[in-house]
Formats: sequence, structure tokens, C-alpha cells
Amino acid sequence: MKALFLAGGFGNRLRPITNDLPKPMVPVMGKPLLERNIERLKNYGVDEIVLSTCYKPEKIENYFKDGRDFGVKISYISEDMPLGTAGAIKNAQSFFDETFLVFNADILSDIDISDMVRFHKEKGALATIAVTLVDNPSDYGVIEYDEEGYITAFKEKPKPGETDSNLINAGIYIFEPQLFDEIPLGRPVSIERETYPLLLEKGYKLAVYSRCSYWLDLGTPKKYLKAHKDILSGAFRITNHNFSRYPQYISRTAKISPNVKINGPVYIGDNVEIDSFSVIGPGTVLCEYSSVGKGVKIMGSVVWDNVHVGSGSSIINSVVMSKCKVSKNSEERNAVLTGSLSHPMAG
Repeated sequence: MKALFLAGGFGNRLRPITNDLPKPMVPVMGKPLLERNIERLKNYGVDEIVLSTCYKPEKIENYFKDGRDFGVKISYISEDMPLGTAGAIKNAQSFFDETFLVFNADILSDIDISDMVRFHKEKGALATIAVTLVDNPSDYGVIEYDEEGYITAFKEKPKPGETDSNLINAGIYIFEPQLFDEIPLGRPVSIERETYPLLLEKGYKLAVYSRCSYWLDLGTPKKYLKAHKDILSGAFRITNHNFSRYPQYISRTAKISPNVKINGPVYIGDNVEIDSFSVIGPGTVLCEYSSVGKGVKIMGSVVWDNVHVGSGSSIINSVVMSKCKVSKNSEERNAVLTGSLSHPMAG
């Protein structure tokens, strides 16, 4: 089976992390989010992938190339202007002539693709939409459905009392190629506001798949931190390491001086260096080739690769981006550090 990743978003809510990086390339435990998701798909036998790009497409193409190094075949299609979800799908029509998968490229999910495909076939649906539960549906587009699991209505940002549903679109879809006939070409098209209501009006079967226990949109810096905390706590598994059983992962190539205190859960990557009297964790990720000076405290934070944290510094609940140099004796809380600049964390 083939899959389409919608990887063209600008990631505005995730700034400054996405100032120079497409959201799908933001690292999760040291690897781009998109690579993590491709790894999961490979486990379900998906070996052909199409990437629909728009924002800084060269960053994605230069990393993945033809996909050979990642064990898949990757093709690209780029938008000159954002076409919306349905428009981007229509733009990729030439790649798909049978049942296919579509993913928003900015989410983490433990969804069982094989089970979802079986469900889709059993329902005989034109489209099956994965959904996730939210406490407050008023910020989302809500999906209403009947007792047989077929969608009956879509409601955009309903006010309290306007819907009994708290299921929202999880950004994972299975489509039949007949869908392409219902999407106009050459203009932006919203799948939620335009395509799905049209399909319902025409009497197509749209199924709702609700067997997804973990789902997170990495849309903001706070959600980005939450993703890592969930991985470290064992709530979501994305690496071969089982943090539920072994809360500390320390690479064999890491160099840790005496008198360093490590409080799990933590992830310490390849060739990380930590000087004496530092305190690392809990809830901390140190990616490859980062170095930590003497007497540093890092808690609840994600430190990218090739970072240097100066002696005596304190980093709490923050993101430190690649090649950043944190000054000696500085204190950063709830911030995103880019280069030598510190930005308050939003979202």
C-alpha cells in the first residue's frame, strides 16, 4: 500500500522552532518527526511514500532523497501555494490508483494501520477517518456519527451544547481513488469544510475509526515538549528503548564525569559529554554531540544536537535548538533557545 504525507504546513504556531525548519523535520528523540512516522509505516508494509511539500521543501528532499536509505521509495510533489488538505491530495492524484493512506505529517500516533485498513474494507467506505477524543471540542472540527460507525455530520468549532460528540479529525485517512473525482483541480480546497460535506450530501459512506489510544499534534512548543515527556514516561513508544521498564537511556558513547546526578526518565544520546556536579533530569533529552559544562542543571527539557551548555547554567522546561551555545551561569525557563537568543515559550 502507498501513503501520502501532507508535509507542506508552515508550522506558524510552532515558531521559533520552525523559523528555518519545516515542521515534519523537527527532531523527536533526535530524529525528524517525519522519519519516525515513516519508520512506523514500514512496520505495516508501506514501502512507497509520496511527500507533498510547500514550506522549505529542499530541507525535506535533501534529507530523505529517494528514500533508499530509509528502506522505502519516496516521491515528491510540491505546491507553489498552499492548496489545503483536499487540494494537496488532488495534486498527488497521479501517484494513486488503488486504496491509499494519507497522513498529516505533524502528528504522533500509535494507530494500528493494519486494523484501520481492515475496518475500512469491512465498512465499504469511500473514506475512513481516524478520530481522537478531546475534552473540549469547541476549538476543533467535530465529527458526528451513528451507531454503525458512519459519519453523519461535520461541525466546525461548535459552541457548548451544539454537539454531543467530542471526536475530532486525527489527520489519518484511508481513501479509495474515486475520491479524486470529487475534488476540483488547481485551487485550494478544504477537506473538512468542502469535500467531506459534499461527499455526505452525495450519499457516500464515510467511516469513523476510533481505536487510537495515543495521539498528539506537535503544533506548539509546549506540545513538542509534551511529546518527549510522554515518550520518556512510557505513554508513547517511538524508540527501541522501553522507558516504562528502564527510565534511563544512556548511550555507550556518552562521556559522563564523576559526581553527575542523573534522575530518570532521561535520554542521553551518542557522544554527549557531561561535566562534573551537573544534574540531568527528570524528563530530559540530550541529543548527540551536545556538551554540558560543570554544575549545570537541566530538567524537563529537550536539548538538540551539537549544543553547548555553559557551566553553572540552569535550563528548565525548555527547548534548546541545534548548535546553540548557552552562556555560563544563565537561567532559562519555559523558553525556546535559538542560537544566542531566548524566546518565551508559547502554546
